[in-house]
Amino acid sequence: MDLNLLFISFIIIVALVFDFTNGMHDAANSISTVVSTKVLSPRQAVIWAAFFNFIAFLIFGTAVATTIGKGMIDVNSVTPVVILAGVVGAICWNLITWYFGLPSSSSHALIGGYAGAAIARSGFGVIIASGWIKTIIFIAVAPAIGMILGYFSKVLVTWLIYKQSPGVVNRWSRILQLFSAAVYSLGHGGNDAQKTMGIITGLLYAGGLITSFEIPLWVVLSAHGAIAIGTLTGGWRIVKTM
Repeated sequence: MDLNLLFISFIIIVALVFDFTNGMHDAANSISTVVSTKVLSPRQAVIWAAFFNFIAFLIFGTAVATTIGKGMIDVNSVTPVVILAGVVGAICWNLITWYFGLPSSSSHALIGGYAGAAIARSGFGVIIASGWIKTIIFIAVAPAIGMILGYFSKVLVTWLIYKQSPGVVNRWSRILQLFSAAVYSLGHGGNDAQKTMGIITGLLYAGGLITSFEIPLWVVLSAHGAIAIGTLTGGWRIVKTM
């Protein structure tokens, strides 16, 4: 087998390992609530989340993958070694934070590792500033949006269940928790699996295996499969922290 193809195949496997650790690391976000309230057993919860992680490709497109792959770093300056270094850095961060039970963003670890490796090779000129503006803004804005929406959701729910019997409230809250966990898992799979898709497609482009930045179906399916399998492991250290 051609050594270049063998090396690229190795990096694809490493990228999918990152995707696996992403699912393992971020499973807590999807299942901690339904497990702590005993709506689902831990085993049922990870199966529920993994299923929706995987089928997310049927709903979401590949816009995020395209941004990651060619909208943040000049793809013409990217080499397979750059991608390997970035992905290994992100995997190490995921494993460290998982070991210590620290909730953190796998996505930010990946784009940070990718950017750091690219800058180390070619300097800051490889950074596409326009692709980073929205990402950096939402790193700060997203928690605030979540807090505000959570506050108003709590107020709304409190009014809706006012004077309802505990049995009715419990029954509907269990159903809605299943729904919220499913939607969150769809979003997790649809968003985070695309990060790996973008990295792998960038690798294929940098390695000369594709001539245009178009994401192959096998890349989509393998990325969603890897993150779903990772979710099945549960990431229990972080679940306990949360």
